[in-house]
Amino acid sequence: MDKVQCECGHANPEGTHLCEACGNPISDKETKETKKLLDMKYEGTARRSQTYKKSIIDKIWNFFSSVKVGIWIIVLLLIASALGTVFPQEMYIPPSVTASEFYRDEYGVLGQLYYDLGFHNLYGSWWYMILVASLGISLVIASLDRFVPLYRALKKQGVTRHDTFMKRQRLFSSTKTKELHLEEIKKRLISRRYNVREENGSLLAEKGRFSRWGPYVNHCGLIIFLLGAMLRSVPGMYVDDVLWVREGETEVIPGTNGKYYLENKKFIMEVYEKENEKEVFENAITRAGDGSVVKNFQSNVVLYERKGEIVHGAKPELQEVDTAKIRVNEPLKFDSFALYQVDYKLNELNKMTFSFIDKETEESFGQIKVDLLNPKTKYDLGNGYKVEITTYLPDFFFNDEGVPATKTSIPNNPAFVFKMITPETPKGETSFVAIQQTIEPSGDNQYKMKFEGVETKNLTALTVRKDLTLWILGVGGAIFMIGVIQGMYWNHRRIWIKRNGDEVLIAGHTNKNYYALQNELKLLLDGTSLTIPKDQREKE
Repeated sequence: MDKVQCECGHANPEGTHLCEACGNPISDKETKETKKLLDMKYEGTARRSQTYKKSIIDKIWNFFSSVKVGIWIIVLLLIASALGTVFPQEMYIPPSVTASEFYRDEYGVLGQLYYDLGFHNLYGSWWYMILVASLGISLVIASLDRFVPLYRALKKQGVTRHDTFMKRQRLFSSTKTKELHLEEIKKRLISRRYNVREENGSLLAEKGRFSRWGPYVNHCGLIIFLLGAMLRSVPGMYVDDVLWVREGETEVIPGTNGKYYLENKKFIMEVYEKENEKEVFENAITRAGDGSVVKNFQSNVVLYERKGEIVHGAKPELQEVDTAKIRVNEPLKFDSFALYQVDYKLNELNKMTFSFIDKETEESFGQIKVDLLNPKTKYDLGNGYKVEITTYLPDFFFNDEGVPATKTSIPNNPAFVFKMITPETPKGETSFVAIQQTIEPSGDNQYKMKFEGVETKNLTALTVRKDLTLWILGVGGAIFMIGVIQGMYWNHRRIWIKRNGDEVLIAGHTNKNYYALQNELKLLLDGTSLTIPKDQREKE
């Protein structure tokens, strides 16, 4: 890299505005505007983004080091995040419906567009992760681009500064005197916790330098926080899912890779009864409409761990690990996971019983029991009487074309197409049977399937949570707040005193709160013949 020679003899990197040794302005623009106050941002040092501009790496570095680029990335993230709250995210929609149907049915054309553009799963989408990663890259590059030259400049700043440097500071005074009172001023500075350095009769007093690193500590905290947020997309680091389990059934717990299973032994729901509760609950119970308010709902569960490897098609061998009663705010915790009670469903259709009868004589030829969650396709009643289920629609409805279809796989409104085979009708008779509805496509049948009864089960909904990134987010947030406090409640103050023949020059600089520094200079110079520095910006 080319060097720029200062009149003091020091060779500065290209792009430097203030000489690293004496502080003399060395750029062409600065020498022409000799009355303008110095721009002390980053101590006038050369930044990489302002020096290297040739290679593709330089261009990438310069792009992400721009504060404007960082702001635009933040704006895009804010807009995207706001759009993600217009409609519920996919994780919050009912598990009994598909995402495409939910957004189309609930929100119409806007909902369908919302789904097609991927906003239904925004915070896990690839393009949102790219924006988050871009913000992290921008923070890293922008911080390094400024931190490194600033650190070098502050570490090796000289005590004796050029006259022009002194005169073009915001706080400056010049006094014609032979009395310097340097020792007295030095004692006062030390008593006010300044770090004092002397050189050839000149003095540099400095304190609060650590406050200059506050923004960079902020950036470190944000980078760690963003890293934690991105790690949530890594398998095994973060799980937030819902597990529905019917009474008496055992289901694999999501996010455990088939290692843990949960059995719902019993679901219990208790309600407040008006005649048995105190007056404090009476208004709420009355508002409930049916005279009851849920008092407690809990799941009595058994946690199992799978033994051995997964064998597809084989029933897993399970070992009991724990039993628990899961209530609201009383989760079951195990192996970094927590199961929270969040919802329930009472009396879901489970099995339906039908009789195979003659329509005229009402004679029954047997019964079939259909498991609505896993129905058989064929039932043999003996003596040549058979029933086949040719079509099963768990959540029956007529679509836009008037054709029978199913909304979901949940048996909310089951419907069947039965084929009834007898010795008299070996080709079988077809009947469409739904709740309170029977259709015979081929005309009047001799036989029919008569509904006899239904079995129901209660379901419990448990939120499965695992978050190994929480401590990373906490550390990032804590570091960010340390940076905020560091940069907000302290400031970097410097005072230069230089004898120049029979003239004494005094200059002061701070990264913020010049009023406080000016008042401090009044106290330091009180009782001396030196002129108190004035704020030169007021002249401008």
